[in-house]
Amino acid sequence: MARPRKNQQPDKHDVIEEFSEKMFYQIREVSEITDVKSHVLRYWETEFPQLRPDKGSTGQRIYRAKDLRLIKRIKTLLYDEKFTIAGAKRRLAGELRPEKMQMDLKLGLRENKLLNTIHKVKRELESVLQMLNRP
Repeated sequence: MARPRKNQQPDKHDVIEEFSEKMFYQIREVSEITDVKSHVLRYWETEFPQLRPDKGSTGQRIYRAKDLRLIKRIKTLLYDEKFTIAGAKRRLAGELRPEKMQMDLKLGLRENKLLNTIHKVKRELESVLQMLNRP
């Protein structure tokens, strides 16, 4: 990452990329990285079901890089694109749905291939059984 000049703030995107090597983040760190206050992050957790950071043994929230990306997306929808919370929820659900549909399709194709293979083996076994039963 290029170093910012004196009195120049680093780009938030660069900061997120820099921190993506780290596995876990505390809410204070996430707040600093994303420039979203801690109480807003806690509120978003109640509104967006996709945002569910783990909690450690002490009850502290433990965020991962995927949570940072999701928070960045939520922030963009709400602050830059001016979505309402309900609108942002719908948009996020729509963005995640094609991924799930693609995964379901892949699983369906695998099941279909497997089922076809089973039917083929069954026909071949029936054919062998008929040959064995001939006088």
